[in-house]
Amino acid sequence: MAVDRIQIERLSKSYGAVQVLKDIDISVPEGCFVALVGPSGCGKSTLLRTIAGLEQMTGGTLRIDGQIVNDVPPRKRDVAMVFQSYALYPHMNIEKNMSYSLRLRGAAPQVIRESIDGVARTLGLDHLLARMPRQLSGGQRQRVAMGRAIVRNPKVFLFDEPLSNLDAALRVHMRTEIRKLHQRLGATSVYVTHDQIEAMTMADHVVVMRAGEVEQQGAPLTLYHQPANRFVAGFIGSPSMNFIEAVIGPDGRSAQFGGAQGASVQTLDLGRSLPVGAQVWIGLRPEHLKLHREAHGLRGVIDTVETTGSMNFIAAKLDGVAAPVMIAQAGVCTMRSGEALGLDISGEHIHVFDRKTERAL
Repeated sequence: MAVDRIQIERLSKSYGAVQVLKDIDISVPEGCFVALVGPSGCGKSTLLRTIAGLEQMTGGTLRIDGQIVNDVPPRKRDVAMVFQSYALYPHMNIEKNMSYSLRLRGAAPQVIRESIDGVARTLGLDHLLARMPRQLSGGQRQRVAMGRAIVRNPKVFLFDEPLSNLDAALRVHMRTEIRKLHQRLGATSVYVTHDQIEAMTMADHVVVMRAGEVEQQGAPLTLYHQPANRFVAGFIGSPSMNFIEAVIGPDGRSAQFGGAQGASVQTLDLGRSLPVGAQVWIGLRPEHLKLHREAHGLRGVIDTVETTGSMNFIAAKLDGVAAPVMIAQAGVCTMRSGEALGLDISGEHIHVFDRKTERAL
């Protein structure tokens, strides 16, 4: 059984009367890659900075390797942080930037040389050591920032949205590189991002946050297949989940919606029993909807079709549903705007949430 490298228990953080972190409980096993994900302002970067010791916690307990570090200064926590802004010293070349912490510790020149050479080769920076930060691309500067953290050989790596300043193609490349580096080093890592795709593709364990609280945490596919509430369901997955207001029908095994302003009532078989008359949200992922020309299943009309090559993203207007429903379909789509359609979905892929609490049923 893996030992917890980080233990966070009922951690809270306030700025005056404003509470920005509320009773956070997270355990990070040794060697695990954990992603903190959520919308801007949810508290994920504040939590990361609290782990680093850059923010003072208001309440709770924080342990690293079993030792309480609530009041331990950052330099003594044995963590290394990689910032969004790279935070490189502009007047130092790459070699001096990477070796700064070792020189500060008084490490022997031979130890510094061997460490820098090894990390630079690993990150593909060995031919750039004499250059200044301004002479590097964004991706190269980010690798230097990671290299500077690696040479410290810390217990924990902390990443604060390190890829947000890079263009889309470079972000894809760099998230692969970070994941490969993590697998090679086996280091404990906590990674903050607002991008759920980064979290899902890189992490062993994902923590979804909103308004200073943990909404759900677990393996990426657990959050995708078994979201605890409507927020997590809508945040995890791309394109986002569709939501339809409905009522559980008289048989207790179907959801009914529509019927307003002369529209016919549509019925969706849930494949399981729920309280009759319960007001719910039905959640349908775009990739789980099956599109047909025949008018069976859920009925509607195609609004728009967007083709990216291998995938088609189809917006449809279902009878009795105000908001458009998104469908993701692989291959060739021959249907066009204005055509009638039918939609099917397997009961195992239908998510149901209480209308009031938004908790999963």
